[in-house]
Amino acid sequence: MSDTVADVVVIGAGPGGYPAAFAAADHGLNVTLVNAEPSPGGVCLQRGCIPSKALLHVAKLINEAKDAEECGLTFGKPKIDLDKLRGFKDSVIGGLTGGIGQLCKARGVNLVEAYATFVDSNTLELAKPDGSKETLRFKHAIVATGSSPAMPSFFDLGDDRVMDSTGALALADVPKKLLVVGGGYIGLEMGSVYAALGSEVTVVEMLSGLLPGADRDLVRPLQKRLERQFKAIHLNTKVASLTAKKSGIVAALEGEGVESPQTFDRVLISIGRRPNSHGFGLENTKVTVDEKGFITVDKKQRTSDPSILAIGDVAGEPMLAHKATREAKVAVEALIGEPAEFDNVAIPAVVFTDPELAWCGVTENEAKASGADVKVVRFPWAASGRAQSLARTEGITKLIVDSATERVLGVGIVGPGAGEMIAEGVIAVEMGVVARDLADSIHAHPTLSETIMEAAESIFGQATHSYRPKK
Repeated sequence: MSDTVADVVVIGAGPGGYPAAFAAADHGLNVTLVNAEPSPGGVCLQRGCIPSKALLHVAKLINEAKDAEECGLTFGKPKIDLDKLRGFKDSVIGGLTGGIGQLCKARGVNLVEAYATFVDSNTLELAKPDGSKETLRFKHAIVATGSSPAMPSFFDLGDDRVMDSTGALALADVPKKLLVVGGGYIGLEMGSVYAALGSEVTVVEMLSGLLPGADRDLVRPLQKRLERQFKAIHLNTKVASLTAKKSGIVAALEGEGVESPQTFDRVLISIGRRPNSHGFGLENTKVTVDEKGFITVDKKQRTSDPSILAIGDVAGEPMLAHKATREAKVAVEALIGEPAEFDNVAIPAVVFTDPELAWCGVTENEAKASGADVKVVRFPWAASGRAQSLARTEGITKLIVDSATERVLGVGIVGPGAGEMIAEGVIAVEMGVVARDLADSIHAHPTLSETIMEAAESIFGQATHSYRPKK
């Protein structure tokens, strides 16, 4: 490989990297995909999105079995076989990584296991697992190195009982008492899994609410349910210190009315992620990195180095797999001269708790902060026949609509299946749909998606199944 010149080399085989490699190969380019791990897929497939959703599926089954008692159906206490559960999770990962490998072969993508380091703007040094090193020349590189869990040094005790998301997904055991530090989506998703499996879960969030970036209307039903599932949720509280002892991890907590110290069997640190932009030679190129560690890119995903592009978590927020996949296509199309830019206005966000939260476009708070003149409507799922039949009426569907044009600017949903439903909202926002389009489009009955139609009806007066007294 030392004399090889690739048209495109992609560094990182996650949900940004391998779609970029595939798109480039589909356009007839000679492509090398370099991955530091034996299997492709990145954090999302191996230590994030996919394994967490496999475990959340199991948690949902356990919770639904408990909830069935209200409908007159009682199951016995679940018997949890951790080895089988880990095997199920690993089989899901294995099947998908194997599929990516097969697609690499089918497309003629050269998949290389190596740690890549930039020598200059057109040269990589590839360090192989066997200790050997090779040089790869390239015309263009796409950096898709992703991100890593943030672990402040004062929490890093060198004790495997203090976990990041990767450790939590390994599911070494089901701790009797689990402390989750951070009330974001990772902490709440993994906390939900462990609570369903039998752990007493305590969540500590230093801000005044769970999921700080999400709409409070959406968070409220989730928090109410989690308060029943978790042992405790402490807001406006921080962890002053962690100390490893034989009896467990002792946490000093600082918050009004919060007992301190408390001892836990395990602690999950879930306070965010940091971009992987250091340690592979970017300083040997013209690429610039901002103060947060993100590679600076334009709307075509081009960096300040003419030979190098960047996509995914390393190229800026939001750190979402589907955003990385879209950026991959933009980057490749820009490389081959097509008029492509990342101009999407609706990047969906989904929290896969139970109930799920999903939103896209402008939130109510963002609209108010910008001074936009908007109409905000909420359709309660208590008025949905489908939600009633599922015994899950806590949900809400919310629309933010421009007052003058009635264009749909934002959609928010909380409830079972919200992550699937948000796709309609994404299309509505992205395509400039007006509320009348949603209201007049026939939605199947009885379905939860009808709540989008009825929310839109509320813009023009009264929804069929909900009545709001006139002011």
